[in-house]
Amino acid sequence: MVSKSAKLRSHRIKQRQYAGRPKKEGVERYTNGEIKHFEREKEVRAVVMEARDRVHGNAIDNASQYAGYVLGRMFLDGKITQCEREAGDEYAMRMIRYYGLTGIPFPSARAQNLHSIKGFDGETTSERARMAREASNRMMELEGILLRLEDGPRVKQTVYNTCIQDYDIMRTMSELQLSWLKRGLQELHWAMGLAKSKAAG
Repeated sequence: MVSKSAKLRSHRIKQRQYAGRPKKEGVERYTNGEIKHFEREKEVRAVVMEARDRVHGNAIDNASQYAGYVLGRMFLDGKITQCEREAGDEYAMRMIRYYGLTGIPFPSARAQNLHSIKGFDGETTSERARMAREASNRMMELEGILLRLEDGPRVKQTVYNTCIQDYDIMRTMSELQLSWLKRGLQELHWAMGLAKSKAAG
């Protein structure tokens, strides 16, 4: 006759065997049993590629680094040139810096770092305040460049919705909207000195 404690012990062992996710087989591990980093990266990449194929189909090269955001997908679609994509990327980086330094929440939940969306309580040091002031001045300068163009408010909003808000619907924009986007990106390309830096490099 088996004692009550032995029954409980065998019951716990059985529960432990079937609890949680099964152990991964066929992956390289460190000596402590942890899965190696490149194995995890391969798994994450596979999940991302599967999601991109499901959402975008095989219309674009989903393995490309540009397939992860709207402006990049428009570049892969052939709707914008490399110079225009570079200008849009640089514009987005400067705007992200502005949001990060001023504590204003990032306007899109599609931000790469979800923890940076919420913003913070404002400046803490004089150096950070100076950096925030400079970022604000650069942001206003970029907006001014776009607003001074023909159809300026429309150009600015189209560039903003594509580069910052990352709305996927922008891939299906009309020819008129596409002309606004291209006009804004071309002007930004010259204004931010990207043409000079590429020529120098």
